[in-house]
Amino acid sequence: MNSMLATSDPPTKSLKVLVVEDNPKVARFLRRLLTDEGLVADACADGDEAVRQVRNGVYDLVLLDWMLPGQDGLSVCRELRRTGSNVPVLMLTARGEVRERVLGLNSGADDYLVKPFEVEELVARIHALLRRTQGARRVNLSGMEIDLERRCVVIDGVQVSITGRELDLLLHLANRVNEVVTRAELLARIWQMPFDPGSNVVDVQVRRLREKLGTRAWMVETVRGVGYRLRSDAP
Repeated sequence: MNSMLATSDPPTKSLKVLVVEDNPKVARFLRRLLTDEGLVADACADGDEAVRQVRNGVYDLVLLDWMLPGQDGLSVCRELRRTGSNVPVLMLTARGEVRERVLGLNSGADDYLVKPFEVEELVARIHALLRRTQGARRVNLSGMEIDLERRCVVIDGVQVSITGRELDLLLHLANRVNEVVTRAELLARIWQMPFDPGSNVVDVQVRRLREKLGTRAWMVETVRGVGYRLRSDAP
């Protein structure tokens, strides 16, 4: 195990993986394995929560069990693809028949691994999926490009000076483009505040972000009394 990890070529620590597994023992093992590989690993135990976490976070890969409480893995895949998420999905399941593997892939999974699996093969497949998608780690909206690899913003070919917190805010809004994101959600996800202390930290950060976006300031729209929305088209 240790020699295999030592010779692998892990991606950077900023890459995040969501483990969707209802067996606590298996989930702990997978999170530990991913951490050993230099990845950041979150976990949840049911399909409904998986969809919510992918919608609310920026993940580079999802390890998805087929059999789950709530929505099963197939339903989770279909829902993610239906709502426009292109996060790579590696489905893990004891179902090994060819027709079931085809069903999993047709539901939107990018790869499929049958349990029980060899750890070396799982790690290899994870790295293969991450390598396949890293070249396209850019978000393009209305002439604004968010480069996730370089963690920068480019508008009309000109790089914009932006802080890490401002970039995290912009990425979170971009992950929910054209949807309203509440202040409470932004506080919890960007500032790790589980409740609103009554400060105007979000509003201040949004104002600074708009100033730096210049001609694209209109993209960050205030939804009065609720939160903010990143628009993909001009008002």
